[in-house]
Order: sequence, then C-alpha cells, then structure tokens
Amino acid sequence: MAHSDAEKVNMTTRLKARFDGHALIPEQPVDLPANCSLDIEVTVPSEVRDKQAARSVLEELVEVAAAFPANPDAPSDGAAQHDHYLYGAAKRP
Repeated sequence: MAHSDAEKVNMTTRLKARFDGHALIPEQPVDLPANCSLDIEVTVPSEVRDKQAARSVLEELVEVAAAFPANPDAPSDGAAQHDHYLYGAAKRP
C-alpha cells in the first residue's frame, strides 16, 4: 500500500549506539525497516567531547613541538637537571 507524502507516517525511535570508526553499532536490538534510508541525529556525550577536545589540543602541541628543529646545544640532561637550567640551582648528583 503506497502512501502519498501527506499520508507518510513519521516514526521516531531513540537508540544508543557506538561508532567503531566505520559504522554505528546499536547497543540494543532495534525494530527498524531494513534497506531504507534513515534520518539520524547524533548527540555525542559531553564527557566524550571534552576528552576529544583535550586530546586534540595535546596532539596539536605535539605537532608544533615536532616542527622545531633539534638544538645541538641543548643539554642532554635537561629534564633531570631542569632546576639548574631554569633557576640556576646547583646540579643534582
């Protein structure tokens, strides 16, 4: 039985799913018509958005740091003796 556009029935189903990088995988069984196009609205939980934003900032910082050329005059013990190089403290043994 065909429906005109005015007679089409809107069906709304809310489901939780995870994205595996390629496809959305429902977390529970779904009762949807097969082989049809669906309109999907995605809401990413705020804790996931925050985590992704923080990771993106760190990734950007790593990329910026990697762009700097190596400094042949930099001390090889800079991390271990940072107080010495930053504040002039005596070197630790």
